[in-house]
Amino acid sequence: THFSVAETSVCQSVSQLEALQAVVECQQPEADLYRFVGRITVTQHGEEIVRPLGPENLLLRGARLKNTKEIFGVAVYTGMESKMALNYKCKSQKRSAVEKSMNTFLIIYLGILLFEAVLSTILKYAWQAEDKWDEPFYNQKTEQERNSSPILQFISDFLAFLVLYNFIIPISLYVTVEMQKFLGSFFIGWDLDLYHEESDQKAQVNTSDLNEELGQVEYVFTDKTGTLTENEMQFRECSINGTKYREVNGKLVPEGMTDDSPDGSTPHLIGEELLFLKAVSLCHTVQISYDQPDCLVAAGDPFSHANGFSSNHMEYYASSPDEKALVEAAKRIGVAFTGSSGDTMEIKTFGKSEKYKLLHVLEFDADRRRMSVILQTPSGGKVLFTKGAESAILPFTTSGEIEKTRLHVDEFALKGLRTLVVACRHFSPEEYIDVDRRLNSARTALQQREERLQEAFSYIERDLQLLGATGVEDKLQDKVQETIEALRLAGIKVWVLTGDKHETAVSVSLSCGHFHRTMNILELLQQRSDNECAEQLRRLARRIKEDHVIQHGLVVDGASLSLALREHEKLFMEVCKNCSAVLCCRMAPLQKAKVVRLIKTSPEKPITLAIGDGANDVSMIQEAHVGIGIMGKEGRQAVRNSDYAIARFKFLAKLLLVHGHFYYIRIATLVQYFFYKNVCFITPQFLYQFFCLFSQQTLYDSVYLTLYNICFTSLPILVYSLFEQLVHPHVLQNKPGLYRDISKNSLLSFRTFLYWTLLGFCHAFVFFFGSYILMGEDTTLMGNGQILRANRQLMFGNWTFGTLVFTVMVITVTLKLALETHFWTWMNHFVTWGSIAFYFIFSLFYGGIIWPFLHTQDMYFVFVQLLSSGSAWFAIIIIVITCLFPDVVKKVFYRHLQPTSTQKSQSLSAPQAQTLSCMESLCCYQHGQSGCSRLAHFLEQMTGQCQASGNHCHASNNRSWNDMENFSNDRSILTLSPIEASHS
Repeated sequence: THFSVAETSVCQSVSQLEALQAVVECQQPEADLYRFVGRITVTQHGEEIVRPLGPENLLLRGARLKNTKEIFGVAVYTGMESKMALNYKCKSQKRSAVEKSMNTFLIIYLGILLFEAVLSTILKYAWQAEDKWDEPFYNQKTEQERNSSPILQFISDFLAFLVLYNFIIPISLYVTVEMQKFLGSFFIGWDLDLYHEESDQKAQVNTSDLNEELGQVEYVFTDKTGTLTENEMQFRECSINGTKYREVNGKLVPEGMTDDSPDGSTPHLIGEELLFLKAVSLCHTVQISYDQPDCLVAAGDPFSHANGFSSNHMEYYASSPDEKALVEAAKRIGVAFTGSSGDTMEIKTFGKSEKYKLLHVLEFDADRRRMSVILQTPSGGKVLFTKGAESAILPFTTSGEIEKTRLHVDEFALKGLRTLVVACRHFSPEEYIDVDRRLNSARTALQQREERLQEAFSYIERDLQLLGATGVEDKLQDKVQETIEALRLAGIKVWVLTGDKHETAVSVSLSCGHFHRTMNILELLQQRSDNECAEQLRRLARRIKEDHVIQHGLVVDGASLSLALREHEKLFMEVCKNCSAVLCCRMAPLQKAKVVRLIKTSPEKPITLAIGDGANDVSMIQEAHVGIGIMGKEGRQAVRNSDYAIARFKFLAKLLLVHGHFYYIRIATLVQYFFYKNVCFITPQFLYQFFCLFSQQTLYDSVYLTLYNICFTSLPILVYSLFEQLVHPHVLQNKPGLYRDISKNSLLSFRTFLYWTLLGFCHAFVFFFGSYILMGEDTTLMGNGQILRANRQLMFGNWTFGTLVFTVMVITVTLKLALETHFWTWMNHFVTWGSIAFYFIFSLFYGGIIWPFLHTQDMYFVFVQLLSSGSAWFAIIIIVITCLFPDVVKKVFYRHLQPTSTQKSQSLSAPQAQTLSCMESLCCYQHGQSGCSRLAHFLEQMTGQCQASGNHCHASNNRSWNDMENFSNDRSILTLSPIEASHS
């Protein structure tokens, strides 16, 4: 009944519900989960009573009941009109830098395809224009062809060449990329280093389309509360009527006194102190749960509840951790909130029960930055209690120690405490009648309800009496400082965007390492006009140029940011880009998104990442290239709208430096290799046209054309793209600077793309002309006694020649990938050598049998005849070595004479190169079978890594995960190998 109106809360049975006469009116369906506008009209004794309905009265589809077994309700939205159904929308499609590069390369290859088709068509007509080549005996034109239009013939030939060369477009690339992203995304969820044991939460992947983007991040935008901090609030200090107090052993002790001082806090607070604590205990939306409902009240328990429960067993639940911390602190001091029933709130002041009637709740919103309640006191008076940010309360106060409290708030903020200001207002009977009328009128309006409510709130929350302020501590999460430092060494700039006041934000930034003590802190605060803001930005720009050797940090508040973005965006960007760290405080949710968009759309187009835990972070999470939600205490909205979700900020380091690095190099090599092997595949087809008068004769058999990308060359690159490790993961975490080597999409730059493409053309020329020269007529390599006929014509025809080229190509492109592989697992060995073996077995089987369903038997006995020639074997070996030897020389030269930082680091590894494999880590999941899927368990048994029960690991790997403090990813889920992995 807590969230029902008074007139319906009495309906506790079906018979009472049947007697209820009421009409519910509500707004049209909308997707906003936190907004609902409606009203209920109840008819009692012929009189209509109108009550407002808001989001607190709405139970969403999919919600679960916690504090009651059943409820009576009326369905206002059903089916696809329910709010949850309206939220079943795809998020805005985010495209990674790799995908954009891939599409660009595809356009270039489309141009190559069109060029080859046009060139072949032109050369066909130019070549066949000569009389001797007009109509060769094997390609006589029909009467219809001779009489057809030359333009139509040209178009027909052009389309025929397009079909012949179309395999240069790697259509299967997109299928392989999607498979790689989908399968690779499981490694994040399987990584036990990203598992938080206390909350039993592992990393979550909401989209696999951005895996490689984790390796390209240049800016990280992070929330503070709940992201950098624990979001576990502890009351530390308060200011009451101009005097500072701290809590010591459940007592409020004035500054300068100890808890045993005779002048210290007494058990009986009076006056302003007691009113302050009552305001804290009553101005909230906290709910109570009783852990031991069967426990009887202990004799003499000063906090016994009227319903027979002991308040010592109460547990407070609140949507705001600040509210929970303040209510718990007031309870410890002696003013305990003991629950609410209907519209009645009860507190106990040192054992004395007081009941207040809850008249109105003025809900918190991000614009007002405060919340209020209007209560009827036990004496019958009407009072408003309000709390909020000092900038939202102090301007509306007219009495109390305003200046002293303002100074105390600043002192609290400098200590890194979160601050709230508490005030009250007493209403005369006439004033309350006016207030009640305004609120009821606004709340029952179906049109412009929110605007009318804001007007009513502004009218009510004024002429306040200042009671005091609170200081609540929010501790930093574990390893936040190390994580920020690692990101900085990786070349990633970290911006903190918070709604806290700037003193609190600066204090936390210093404590977490975002700002260094030696850093020159610049400020853009409290700017009141465009001219003033522009002048300050110019001064900051001059200071940065003058002190360009010193690192600078920038602090900017929300109001100044609005002015800077309105007219001086370029100047603001210039200042920010020259600062090592930026802190934005007093930020509204939409301002966070604007800041992310500002950097995201700058001329350099850097890759941005936003990370937060609350609903106010959703806008920036959705705006950034990569959005990460923290599984914290602010609900699941950030997690639902994120691309990835982790339990702690410290996990971000491994997510970017290790997983991001691996994902990027894997998919970048996959893309380049696919284009390379397709160039190798089709270029000989193009060269062959010069030897068949451009008659559109294919060099390869149609079965080989079909299976090249599907069976012969697809598995090695797929396995490579799942398990490749260019550098050991421990080294990547201990040397964050290696992240810079892959930044700016370096592995998919046009220079790298050009290298792979030219390499493909070079290899294709060697395949074709090497085969032509070594197996050509009148060569000494053809002396096996079966090659030449009496008329000196070759027994090897075009199918044999094409099969030789295809054989050399399959072997070369597979071995080329083997040269690029640095991390070998048993699966790499299996698919690499297995693909070559499968090609030979398939070709022998395909060419060794006459297949009745084939129209022609062109390949019959061709492969057997080819392999029967020692010259063919010699040609295969010579051509493969000719293609790959320059690659080997190049690798040796650069590795030993001009090594990059990455190549230098490849020789480093963790002590004794001990790593737990992917499936082994799953087997050792601390929560047993809950961490092991059936597929994982099957693979464990298949590889012999775990016992049949799946609950234990072999003794050989039964070492502590904490053996090496320097390597935080000792439980890394990165490999799948039952044998010792080797880094080449």
